[in-house]
Amino acid sequence: MKQNRQQAIIDLIEKYDIDTQEEIVSHLKKNGYHVTQATVSRDIRELKLSKIPNGQGKQKYVFLQNSREYLGEKYIRIFSEGLVSMETAQNILVIKTVSGMAMAVAAALDAMHFQEIVGSIAGDDTIMAALRSAEDANAVKAKINEMIQASF
Repeated sequence: MKQNRQQAIIDLIEKYDIDTQEEIVSHLKKNGYHVTQATVSRDIRELKLSKIPNGQGKQKYVFLQNSREYLGEKYIRIFSEGLVSMETAQNILVIKTVSGMAMAVAAALDAMHFQEIVGSIAGDDTIMAALRSAEDANAVKAKINEMIQASF
């Protein structure tokens, strides 16, 4: 049941620009699932859904898959759409994003599996990524810039 419901959520957010948990609940109920907002909230966490701009001034949920081919193009696109600036502060990489995009960009960063990154934390428009050294912070910054430039 849970696996079917979570697959239904993925199908819905791929078909519609869904902005809120309440919209997911409404769509699921129309499809025969008896769910609460709390259940959908847990599903969103477990599926690691992120929000990105939908191009019309709102946001939408997206499911960031784990295949390597998919990662490359999708995560680079998320970076290029959300990134405002990057600066290093010793072994910390501070990434500024468009307001509301930090979680999506951080999820993309985590999914890229940079060995140099120990961990990251995101707010609304800022990500702080802890790296093993100042050299690693500069190297990851350069890799990200290179990936974004190569995508244009």
